[in-house]
Amino acid sequence: MGVIHTILRGVEKQVLRGLGKGHGTKSILTEIRGIRGLLAGDVTLCVDIGGNVGNYTAALLDVFPDAKVVTFEPSATNLAKLRERFGAEARVSLVPAAVSQLDGEATLYADTPGSGLGSLSKRDLDHLNIGFECAETVQTIRFETFWKTALDSQKIDILKLDIEGHEMDALTGAGAALAQTRAIQFEFGGSNIDTRTYFKDFWAFFRDHGFDLHRITPFGTLPVTKYSERDECFTTTNYIAIAQGQGR
Repeated sequence: MGVIHTILRGVEKQVLRGLGKGHGTKSILTEIRGIRGLLAGDVTLCVDIGGNVGNYTAALLDVFPDAKVVTFEPSATNLAKLRERFGAEARVSLVPAAVSQLDGEATLYADTPGSGLGSLSKRDLDHLNIGFECAETVQTIRFETFWKTALDSQKIDILKLDIEGHEMDALTGAGAALAQTRAIQFEFGGSNIDTRTYFKDFWAFFRDHGFDLHRITPFGTLPVTKYSERDECFTTTNYIAIAQGQGR
């Protein structure tokens, strides 16, 4: 039975990836093209929360050349790279902070400085032989506050969230900005184990705020029309939420 189970596990992995579950570590262009295919109208303002070294921001500029991008990144290591990469780009505004529920300070943990795994939680990745011993104090911003003061309560076409398990904190802190946001792209995966957040939390949140959910797959976007426990898949998966009335 060992050989059969090995074959079935391989088949299971490929089927899940085909459905978008686990298809999320190198899919930036797939994500942005998925948004472009779902979202009606022009795109002029994007927000990249969890900018890292700027690959998502750069892709937004390429796909939507008329858009401006506000990029949030708390890591000092990555901020230096972002300033070097976008310092002369008038379409990009860099915000040196993490987005959370409250304005204040927090500790950013990582395995190495500037790591894409960096999180406001000290993640337990012992099973992967990854330690989380790097730490730095960072500023946190409640997005609703920033939206009102720095963005003058403008309509947001695309808001992207990749903040290693704290996406729900950022969404909760978005407050009234949600009603002026047309599309939200977010990641769900292993970091949500550490923060004890579940896909059901996201499903209920977006349902209650008038968004339709779509999962990004290698073959395009897949509508998620109802919640299922099978969606609690903690390999990196990306979703797009489109405000009702804003889709094609």
